[in-house]
Amino acid sequence: MGERGNRREMQGVVVSDKMDKTVTVRVERVVQDSAFQKYMKRHVKYKAHDEKDECAVGDKVLIVESRPLSKEKRWRVRTILEKAK
Repeated sequence: MGERGNRREMQGVVVSDKMDKTVTVRVERVVQDSAFQKYMKRHVKYKAHDEKDECAVGDKVLIVESRPLSKEKRWRVRTILEKAK
């Protein structure tokens, strides 16, 4: 059985793990300014579901889009790519 629909995936760094089964993930991207053609970093913070509470601050994680789990949670942690040092 295949995956339902196209689910977006993003890589980011955990910036908060204070909530129960929830982590805040900061995702950075590089965009080009339309007027000055200069590249700039932009970031967004997403709340992601961490079922086993494995993530810690500083971990690099892969998050995947999912159905709404709460008022602000629409992402799940798929894997931990790199543990914090």
